[in-house]
Amino acid sequence: MTTTPDDVRPAPRTDPLGVVVPSSVPTHWYNLAADLPEPCPPALHPSTREPLTPDDLAPLFPMALIAQEVTTERWVEIPQTVRELYALWRPSPLVRAVRLERALGTPARIYYKYEGVSPVGSHKPNTAVAQAYYNAVEGITKLTTETGAGQWGASLSMACSLLGLECEVWQVRASYDAKPYRRMQMETYGGVCHPSPSDLTESGRAMLAADPDTTGSLGMAISEAVEAAATNPAAHYALGSVLNHVLLHQSVIGQEALAQLDEIGETADVVFGCAGGGSNLGGLAFPFLGRNLRDGATTRVVACEPAACPSLTQGEYRYDFGDVAGLTPLLKMHTLGKDFVPPPIHAGGLRYHGMAPMVSHAYELGLLSAIAVEQEDAFAAGVEFARAEGIIPAPESTHAVAGAIAHARAATEAETIVIGLSGNGILDLPAYHQYV
Repeated sequence: MTTTPDDVRPAPRTDPLGVVVPSSVPTHWYNLAADLPEPCPPALHPSTREPLTPDDLAPLFPMALIAQEVTTERWVEIPQTVRELYALWRPSPLVRAVRLERALGTPARIYYKYEGVSPVGSHKPNTAVAQAYYNAVEGITKLTTETGAGQWGASLSMACSLLGLECEVWQVRASYDAKPYRRMQMETYGGVCHPSPSDLTESGRAMLAADPDTTGSLGMAISEAVEAAATNPAAHYALGSVLNHVLLHQSVIGQEALAQLDEIGETADVVFGCAGGGSNLGGLAFPFLGRNLRDGATTRVVACEPAACPSLTQGEYRYDFGDVAGLTPLLKMHTLGKDFVPPPIHAGGLRYHGMAPMVSHAYELGLLSAIAVEQEDAFAAGVEFARAEGIIPAPESTHAVAGAIAHARAATEAETIVIGLSGNGILDLPAYHQYV
């Protein structure tokens, strides 16, 4: 087994309820780029169509994150301050879903890696804290961002409050209207939240002029947040998914899961993660893929995306903008097109037209597979999971749960299934109410 350098983590422990809890978080982030058989295509400048340089990204990101975006080093050390903040909720538990196994009548063993224990109830703080830290070190005083369902906006608002930064968030209109408690959560942490598109930016005003009744999209919200950062020398932009450095920070999820499974003598046969922009899926799955590539393990990874926004299963693999206005770099990714506006599904965190370039590249190389899940099937799986295990999954997470449940029902042997439970659905109960 390959471990992090100077790995001195105490062995995990198992409590009587089947929860595997490691004693500390990893000391380094894991970078899949070091183990890929072919390098990812580079991001391109939106005007020149030439590969991006660090100077091109400097108006938006601190140099430390720019370096992480392009590095091919396998291990990147986690700053001590970030590890101390991680300790507020990490390590997260890996739990065997014994009651769900019984309810399904499956011979499979099902585990879930539960990120809903974070202060905001999702996996997003894993990168929010890191990004806020590096910006604070560089002297930036304000971060702008977009958010869908609101987990990312709340996470960055929390991280900024912990590290003394201002935070301004543009939330997709459909989620802003449907999920008021996320906005309240951001405001409690000191963040400012606007519905997107708004009349506060040039790009927002143009979008409203084109369609005054639009429900918005992450691509629209990104345009507004990027514009706000680019026009303020004291501000930087922070992204909650898609980019390489974001997936790097999320690798603590998969690293912990591998250590927890090793402690109890288990090997994952198949891993299910929800897929929107790619941060949760990559954070959980990339350490497993790294072990496959380095050590010959055979864990399968299944990306579970919404049928209403199926970038992997139906999108084209090509260069596209990450936002509607064309302000971002061109990324080689699976995309439905920057102008694609998905229906206002409840899984707001999965309503993105593209998929992370590194996830897309891994998919093209055949390192992972993908399925599309209908919203009704996702909520049915979420309710079934809640009634068996007691945890109400976030609407995004229900897609992974649905994929895993279907797989477990069809299982004929005692294989091991791992689900990425990326967050809880406590602030999404109106969506469950509508379903039930």
